[in-house]
Amino acid sequence: MRVLRHVLLSLGAVIMTLPFIWMVTTALENGGLSNFADAWNRVPFGVFFLNTIFITGLTVIGVVITSSLAAYAFATMEFPGRGALFMLFLSTMMVPQPVYLAPSYVLLAKLGWVDTYAALTVPWVVNVFSIFLLRQHFKTIPRSLYEAAVLDGCSRLRYLLRVVLPLSRPVLATVILFNTIGSWNSFMWPLVMTHSENLRVIQVGLSYFNQEMSSNYRLLMAASTFCTLPLLILFLIFQKQLVASYSGSGIKD
Repeated sequence: MRVLRHVLLSLGAVIMTLPFIWMVTTALENGGLSNFADAWNRVPFGVFFLNTIFITGLTVIGVVITSSLAAYAFATMEFPGRGALFMLFLSTMMVPQPVYLAPSYVLLAKLGWVDTYAALTVPWVVNVFSIFLLRQHFKTIPRSLYEAAVLDGCSRLRYLLRVVLPLSRPVLATVILFNTIGSWNSFMWPLVMTHSENLRVIQVGLSYFNQEMSSNYRLLMAASTFCTLPLLILFLIFQKQLVASYSGSGIKD
């Protein structure tokens, strides 16, 4: 049974990696590394990368701050309607993005945020799944640690910063990884909320590049490769923390 399980997992891994292998091999055809340089110079990918890194960085920092505070409140503090409010938070995960895309555009237009960095960052500094993940982990931290910290004169905020967050490094790494991937791969929201080329992010820029180079598969695959490479490197760095967060926190109430 164990051998069959490993064979099936290996087969699945091979199937999942085939598109990446085809992408890289196609990018290296008839020109090799020169295809990457050619693709990079056809459109301002440097601007797209800088925009994406800036937006992703601000978004992830905001998510870590808001998720830590909200998760700590839901996990350790007693207040009226805590359970109902948390379920309301979770229910928002069931709403697909196209449903709220038009109302969001109207709201941001009234605020004067359309075609600005604020439209690409502020609405995404709160992530419900990150709150849920951190809340589940925070609930596993023994209450005795908080009681001991209070006896030493520690406030709630200081306890969160000095005790809870250092004990939650694997889960925080997972939150950072998931939100980095989500922000890096964001396409529909920045496509609708921005119009200027100097505000384009990687995925939007890659889409316009695809329209211009629709018949040149080598350049398309070269651009796709260097747009995907940062996420692959990030995943390889955080893969141990990702596994540890799921095995350590559990999904329980």
